[in-house]
Amino acid sequence: MLGWVVALIGLTAIHSAVGSAYSDNFRLSGTQSFDAVNLLERNAPSASGDTEKIVIAVDRGRVTDPAVRSQVQSMLAALARQPHVTEISSPYGPHGAAQISPSGKVAFANATFDVQANKVTAAASKAFVNAARAGSGHGVEIEVEGQVAQAANQQGAGGLPFGFLAAGVVLFIVFGSLLAMLLPLVTAGLSLGTGVAVIGLLSHVIQMASFSNELSLLIGLGVGVDYALFIVTRYRQGLLRGLSGEDAVVEAVDTSGRAVLFAGVIVCIAMLGMFALGVSFLYGVAVATSIAVAFTVIAALTLLPALLGLFGMRVLRRRERRALKDGNLRTTDESAGWARWAGWMQQRPAVFAAVAAGVLVLLAIPFLSMRLGSADSGSDPSGSTTRKAYDLLAEGFGPGYNGPLQLVAPVSGPTQESAFMRVERAVAATSGVVGSTRPQFIPSRAPGRPGVALAEVYPKGSPQDASTSDLLHTVRNTVVPAAERGTGLHVLVGGQTAIFDDFATVLSRKLPLFLTIVIGLSFLLLMTVFRSVVIPAIAAAMNLLSAAAAFGVVTAVFQDGIGASLLGIDKTGPIEAFVPVFMFAILFGLSMDYEVFLVTRIYEEWHRRRNNREAVTHGLAATGQTITAAAAIMVLVFGAFILGGERIIDLFGVGLASAVLIDALVVRSVLVPALMLKIGDANWWLPRWLDRPLPHLRVEGAAARETARHGPAPDQAVPEPVAG
Repeated sequence: MLGWVVALIGLTAIHSAVGSAYSDNFRLSGTQSFDAVNLLERNAPSASGDTEKIVIAVDRGRVTDPAVRSQVQSMLAALARQPHVTEISSPYGPHGAAQISPSGKVAFANATFDVQANKVTAAASKAFVNAARAGSGHGVEIEVEGQVAQAANQQGAGGLPFGFLAAGVVLFIVFGSLLAMLLPLVTAGLSLGTGVAVIGLLSHVIQMASFSNELSLLIGLGVGVDYALFIVTRYRQGLLRGLSGEDAVVEAVDTSGRAVLFAGVIVCIAMLGMFALGVSFLYGVAVATSIAVAFTVIAALTLLPALLGLFGMRVLRRRERRALKDGNLRTTDESAGWARWAGWMQQRPAVFAAVAAGVLVLLAIPFLSMRLGSADSGSDPSGSTTRKAYDLLAEGFGPGYNGPLQLVAPVSGPTQESAFMRVERAVAATSGVVGSTRPQFIPSRAPGRPGVALAEVYPKGSPQDASTSDLLHTVRNTVVPAAERGTGLHVLVGGQTAIFDDFATVLSRKLPLFLTIVIGLSFLLLMTVFRSVVIPAIAAAMNLLSAAAAFGVVTAVFQDGIGASLLGIDKTGPIEAFVPVFMFAILFGLSMDYEVFLVTRIYEEWHRRRNNREAVTHGLAATGQTITAAAAIMVLVFGAFILGGERIIDLFGVGLASAVLIDALVVRSVLVPALMLKIGDANWWLPRWLDRPLPHLRVEGAAARETARHGPAPDQAVPEPVAG
């Protein structure tokens, strides 16, 4: 205990002194959008960074009125002095007429940075947005849209206190003891505090996305409380059967502790499997989440037993302590209600399995229409500056002005400059394009390198519309190649909208490899643990099905808008390209948690009884209540993160909460045990040629192994399951 306290205080102090260095920078080599960024960084550094739109609107008069013009120009002059700002393209400049709407009520200025938005600190981002909005007043509204403004909008994990509170309520209901309720929360809190400090320090060494901390807290809190819950539950069960405090701790760690260890390993395998995608943006988040999970596992296996040793019998209710004092011992860990449920399932396992599978398939239907992309600023909270700027631009110019495509090309001499202008005119004349900027030619500062030609093209649809993605592919694959043919020019189509589209394409192509690696490694681990081929095969199939159902819920809410208003979402859009990858990794790991906890107990019973039907029914009766309590905690913890107000965290919160609910209530409580009942003793089949080389990982615990060798002692008889 002292070691954990010292680690928490020491690492937190170091982290507070050093700080964090989170960054959303990522590279997609071989894509046009990032080739365009690289070209600008090499040949035209001043134009290579982020571009923010400063949107100006008036409620009366026109933006060209002298008073408005003076007020805006003063604000733009202040912005030009902000760090990393290299150029301000004013609507009042020589070529600024196109930046004023036909109504004269809305205009915009472009602020160009010399670095990408991910390299602008959070403090600098907020200072930039505040400097722009400081120009508002006297009937003039000024808002900011872009990646820098998005960074300034970001909020912390606002749902964390509510998650702790919700977990505490469920734990108190389950245990009926204030002390027993506090132990999992203290264990999770100390492990998460230490883990967050380590993650923050590692962000200086490994590139980590800005939301890594929030996501790690979300996952770590859920699994940390659950892992502690399983060990405390097993410890209490041992005490109620008459074991001493030390023997009860040994049994809890020897059984549930082993399950926690293997469950945590599988979660880390699933997260680290994202390295197979080859996208650096994902590496840091995978490492951060794995660290958070690893610390919760270590705390559950070291800190929690120490706390149990300290408090002993006080984790029981008062009436339970009185019963033990009077010599009234429990002979079973099973719940009467779950024993009845297992008995009903034992009679018609095929019917139960069919109904559960039908529910999952029904929930998964919306997943078939999931569209990957990136939600634009129109999906931001209605009070944010990015959302206000988006709405003003869409009203004054059209939604496409919120996400222009960028034409970039290296040019050498007047001939290629003329060729670039022809390409720009051809793209501007393409159906679905409503405007473009005049080409800009930037001479190279590096000797021997060509200059760079730039132009922006405005689509008709918003950045997140499918029509914009279709237009991007048309321009890249048809319009530009035809217009540049024979000129020696190579025009790249980039911009923020193109970057997100390329990101979705790259992840979609590599997703099969990722799934194969994660499922394959988890299959091998489960086969080694449970000495079976059938059980890991069922687990993999069920996890895929429950993940599809969770994706269906996310698609229905965030893309189709079903029930979105209940969450305060007033605009739907595509699902961020990396969300399915992250969600699958997390869901696969969390689903395996419940699979390991359920099947481990069934495996213990199999070693005791060598009867599959009895093992499944007794195993479910003993773990069903704990699994549903653990699921309730996770659902409330993940659901609480919806309160943070950030779309990405909302997506994960809804997706993970629904996935855990589906997995615990449908998959682990019905589908898996029903299938195991139907399959029979074949559940435990493993070819001899596989059994010999596989290492033996004794997840069933020493007591079950002794019982399997010598048979149950007379005082260890376990009652038959209640039928009907």
